[in-house]
Amino acid sequence: MGALTTHVLDTMAGKPAAGVLVDLYRLGDEAERVSSVLTNDDGRCPGPLLDGEDFSPGEYELVFHAGDYFRDRDVDLGDPAFLDHVVIRFGISDDSHYHVPLLISPFGYSTYRGS
Repeated sequence: MGALTTHVLDTMAGKPAAGVLVDLYRLGDEAERVSSVLTNDDGRCPGPLLDGEDFSPGEYELVFHAGDYFRDRDVDLGDPAFLDHVVIRFGISDDSHYHVPLLISPFGYSTYRGS
């Protein structure tokens, strides 16, 4: 069965980003929040964001609350912050493992489909 996982790496500090709030939405006529979790000390969520019967093809959106994470570490982000919420919209088309990591700094990010 398929699963969706993520993790967050703080490229400014060179370590996993613990305590990042991550919201997952299933998109359609209206966005439906599926889950909301905090990353652990390893920058990972405690389990899959989607799996089992909840895992289905469609369009999804991950929202990473990066601004809150950096503010909690006394990083000056400016006002308004350049990156407050990082939104990654992606599609799930088959029943496999989708891993969507985020590499984040206060002024840039990257993502990819991992394994």
